[in-house]
Amino acid sequence: MNFIISADTDIGTTKSTNQDSLTVKLLRTNQGRMAFAVLCDGMGGLDKGEVASASVLRAFDKWVRESLPSLCNLPLEDHVIRSEWEKIIQEQNELLHRYGARVGVSLGTTVVAMLVTETRIFILNVGDSRAYMLGGTIEQLTKDQTFIAREIELGNMTPEQAAQDPRRNVLLQCVGASDEVYPEMFFGDTRQGVIYLLCTDGFRHEITAEEIYAGLSPNVLFDEYSMKQGLRRLIDLNKQRQERDNISALLIRTF
Repeated sequence: MNFIISADTDIGTTKSTNQDSLTVKLLRTNQGRMAFAVLCDGMGGLDKGEVASASVLRAFDKWVRESLPSLCNLPLEDHVIRSEWEKIIQEQNELLHRYGARVGVSLGTTVVAMLVTETRIFILNVGDSRAYMLGGTIEQLTKDQTFIAREIELGNMTPEQAAQDPRRNVLLQCVGASDEVYPEMFFGDTRQGVIYLLCTDGFRHEITAEEIYAGLSPNVLFDEYSMKQGLRRLIDLNKQRQERDNISALLIRTF
């Protein structure tokens, strides 16, 4: 199996800094080709959200460089990745807590991380950045850790009500600003001929899932250029609709 990757980020129409951090890369390992991606949406006073998102991204990037090669000498099992990634989250949460206390600022970040091997996909999520799979349809792979997502799951709110609720951006947890962080993990078999999308909430608030699918489905994205163009068109559409947040997304296409 092969992979094509692409990514884009935009400061948006309102904010003075881009507090999102993202990376996507192709890997060659003892177990074949892999694609790895991390996307973080930072938040905090005095622009410290940028510090939080960059710190978490660097921690995962270090894991890819220093730990993954040795792990690939044995079969990559779900429980191994879960243990490794949960450790990163706990360490980063404590690190950012201490930093925030030292400088007198509350800061934190969402994180969605994905490792795609030739046979298996591993996803970690904290907060409300998302992972999708686009094949014959668009499928959300992660669950938002937000107040409104919990209310919808409990049957206290409809999706239509949630879309208009002023609390739609209230997170139940994020790395750095929560006393305890409980990341959610998702596992599955890698699909060929699909596109995996990671995005911040700024990428999806002002456009629909149908618009995302129409712009980024594997039927219209065939190479790195078309993937880059597809992301930019949807980012610009968000800005035209007055999205106020930073806007970031990345793609992994399997073939």
